[in-house]
Amino acid sequence: MIAPIRWDGDRLLLLDQTALPSEERTREYTRWQDVAEAIRSLVVRGAPAIGCAAAFGFALAARQSSARDADGFLSDLEDAAKGLAATRPTAVNLFWALDRMRTVARAERGLSLADLRQRLLAEAQAILEEDVAGNRALGAHGASLVPEHARILTHCNAGALATAGYGTAVGVIRAAHERGRVAMVWVDETRPVMQGSRLTAWEMVKEGIPHRLISDVAAGFVMKRGEVDLVVTGADRIAANGDTANKIGTYSVAVLARHHGIPFYVAAPFSTIDASIPSGAAIPIEERDGNEVRRTGGRQTAPAETPVYNPAFDVTPAELIAGIITERGVFRFPYDFR
Repeated sequence: MIAPIRWDGDRLLLLDQTALPSEERTREYTRWQDVAEAIRSLVVRGAPAIGCAAAFGFALAARQSSARDADGFLSDLEDAAKGLAATRPTAVNLFWALDRMRTVARAERGLSLADLRQRLLAEAQAILEEDVAGNRALGAHGASLVPEHARILTHCNAGALATAGYGTAVGVIRAAHERGRVAMVWVDETRPVMQGSRLTAWEMVKEGIPHRLISDVAAGFVMKRGEVDLVVTGADRIAANGDTANKIGTYSVAVLARHHGIPFYVAAPFSTIDASIPSGAAIPIEERDGNEVRRTGGRQTAPAETPVYNPAFDVTPAELIAGIITERGVFRFPYDFR
């Protein structure tokens, strides 16, 4: 199994996703500040993976702290949590994981600082292991929705690379492939950072899953030709009503799927559901550097002076989603996640 996040003795190891597919390079981290930069710069990306990495960043902050009492120690951890939380505003798993680590730190403050450090590392490892197990359960639920000889379209990367392992949307594809149900996967390239062509296609090759890469603008055409049986994507945050934030371009795919009568599914861990947000209108949308759009493959493709609007995510309304697949089962519109 592809393992993008690993703990090795006293350090965090991350598979550098900015180097894929041309190079498989692992980076080592011993400071939470460097983990924060890895999240910000997309060395690690995908909502569940960001949450796992942040949890280990929190554990590294515990190791970095030179405080001699619980109050100072917790203060250092809070500084780290704030720094890690400031990296990516849309993916709710980041905040969920940090809140879970904070809760453990406060509840166990009576331990010696050495024991508390070990307890926090164990919690980060538990978050990672639970993510892999949850993805496998999610994949099994999703595979039951996939017809025989299915042609599946996916957008962005919601595979092992976006999680602690196995994947969410690609986890569904992987589980369906293991059951012999997948004829072919259409992989959207997913501009402007190309997570589909760089990452999802790389995973398809690694897993031996039949696939074809298409430009984002070709999705409607292959649907019109009757060559797509279902769409499955991941999610970075799901509002209480089922509105879902995912990589920019997902909303367009959902609209196209509805027009062509193709079921559009979202696959995500239950922790991606943010019950505090009533609808997608309240989901914060990250805007990234305009050079991601002005440059493609290291080559300038637009004038440097041209202003750019570069939202990293969009929101798909709940009514366009045929089902939200989680490790707890499949939820359908109108959504009630209790």
